Amino acid sequence: MNISVQKITKSNRNDFSKLHCEKNGEGWCNCVAWWVPTWNGWGERTAEQNLKLRNELFDQGEYDDYILYTDGELVAWCQCGPRDRLKKLVSQYSLEPSSETWAITCFVVIPSHRNKGLVRKLLEGVLTDLKEKGVHHVQGFPKRGDKLEPGEMWTGPESLFQSTGFSVEKDHPKIPVYGLRL
Repeated sequence: MNISVQKITKSNRNDFSKLHCEKNGEGWCNCVAWWVPTWNGWGERTAEQNLKLRNELFDQGEYDDYILYTDGELVAWCQCGPRDRLKKLVSQYSLEPSSETWAITCFVVIPSHRNKGLVRKLLEGVLTDLKEKGVHHVQGFPKRGDKLEPGEMWTGPESLFQSTGFSVEKDHPKIPVYGLRL
């Protein structure tokens, strides 16, 4: 299996929509949950509103995404960028400002490729790219628990962060903050 992790750019931005679609069970959020100011009204937003916001972010040059391809097939995605641009995330976790910290906030794997270790390959590729860019600190925000439903896994499973060298930086019974120094 040939695995490739790539950053989303203007030239491949349509791959975002190919992955975030109803067929994959991902047609509503369009990964804008952390971009809206609060959780108030989040559940009432439409897929069209979320897609419009995602496209506005792309149009503003906000390419905070990585894609994993296997043998040329698009199979997984994650959002990663400077942490403090996501004000709601910083507030929800009561984090001190840090212009040096990056955040890995969301993952999607198409249903036919889940539970094959590909999200770990994606995260490893992202971490390699971040290190090459000179990023020194990255955080992840998994939900804690052994019996999470698939819809609760969008921030990544806790075991993913543990297995790639992250450690707990801020403990919480349900929503710990994991960090890694690169």
